[in-house]
Amino acid sequence: MTQQVGADPGEQLGACPDPEDLALLAQWDVMQSGMRRLSDQLLSDVEAEAGLAPSSFQVLWFLLTAAGNSAPMNQLTATLGFTTAGTTKVADRLAAAGLLERRQLPADRRITLATLTDAGRKAAVTAALTLAGALRERVVRSLGAEGFADLSSTLRSLDPAPDQHCG
Repeated sequence: MTQQVGADPGEQLGACPDPEDLALLAQWDVMQSGMRRLSDQLLSDVEAEAGLAPSSFQVLWFLLTAAGNSAPMNQLTATLGFTTAGTTKVADRLAAAGLLERRQLPADRRITLATLTDAGRKAAVTAALTLAGALRERVVRSLGAEGFADLSSTLRSLDPAPDQHCG
């Protein structure tokens, strides 16, 4: 009982997905759960090699690719999808480890900038190279460079907000 686009979902109450819908949903489950496990495994490699939790790596990678290795804290929050409190917590940990500094923007003291330190830049590069190696080993080896590029392009075409990225 495939629902037509624009059809009232209420009309479908009590109905079960037909075999075509079940197959589609099973494919979705394989895709999203496999991608989640792969991402977890890749970020676990980064954590083991570079000592950075996934959220810390995300912040450092964002700053490494940002102009001047610096960005407003609210931009980190918006771009990475963290809560304000979550961003602050990660930034606190990274600042305590000497990997980033927070300072007020001179032109607008209401804005706090997060900026990589030299140690933060080194940690970000180490983590990024670790991730690149893990991607080559686990993904590119299986798909081939062209297959990986095609997959990336396809997923980007499905992204509802393709311009919200780090860098």
